[in-house]
Amino acid sequence: MSDFNAFIKLFEKSRRIVVLTGAGVSTLSGIPDFRSSDGLYSKEFGHMRVESILDIDFFSAHPDVFYSWAKEYWYQMDSFEPNIIHTVLAEIEKRGKLTEGIFTQNIDGLHQRAGSKKVYELHGSVREGYCMKCHSHYSYDFMAKIVNSGAVPVCGHCGGTVKPDIVFYGEPLNSSILMRAENAFANADLAIVLGSSLVVNPAASLPYIAARNGHDIVIVNRDKTYIDDYAALRFTDLKSFFDEFSQYLGIKQSV
Repeated sequence: MSDFNAFIKLFEKSRRIVVLTGAGVSTLSGIPDFRSSDGLYSKEFGHMRVESILDIDFFSAHPDVFYSWAKEYWYQMDSFEPNIIHTVLAEIEKRGKLTEGIFTQNIDGLHQRAGSKKVYELHGSVREGYCMKCHSHYSYDFMAKIVNSGAVPVCGHCGGTVKPDIVFYGEPLNSSILMRAENAFANADLAIVLGSSLVVNPAASLPYIAARNGHDIVIVNRDKTYIDDYAALRFTDLKSFFDEFSQYLGIKQSV
């Protein structure tokens, strides 16, 4: 029996499935990841490391530098479309299999655009923003228009800096989403990890919760992860895996 057929057996017998997605999922839509050899962290911006630009203290002091960097990457989101992974996950949720939801490290909102409803963004979303002073909320369209003009989004109510609703270095994750994630991975009988090298905590620790509770783990990721030895099955190519999965599910691909 092939590994993929073994996966289908696990998939069919599972009643409670949870998924963790990382940057590898979005690269199929053309959005660069962070840690690969040509990822965002491999390129300096004005002689600065990108990790430094993504620090909350740095953002507070130099929002102009952050937005100058982010303009090219995160404020062109309308030019990216959901890919086959997003489409398949939306379909298996619709079929009642993805009961515990998608917990994503991605900030691009492509899962929701593909039709997924149970999406929990561990690292926040660039699709929204809020004023750091009065907490007024602002839309992506409002922010993108200003950022792409070369300016910093400023609150129309109090003049404070508008920050994208993403988790910067030095900021805690949303505690309620993290608690939901821990419960989901403890309760799911199948945990699927997609496109994450599992190096950023606390998200990286979630599959271990599933393993500790004796549940099956399937990993689809190009690079090795710390939890590979716990996985029931491991695949390295997201595109070929989801081509086969969509074919099994009878999903017609648009392209």
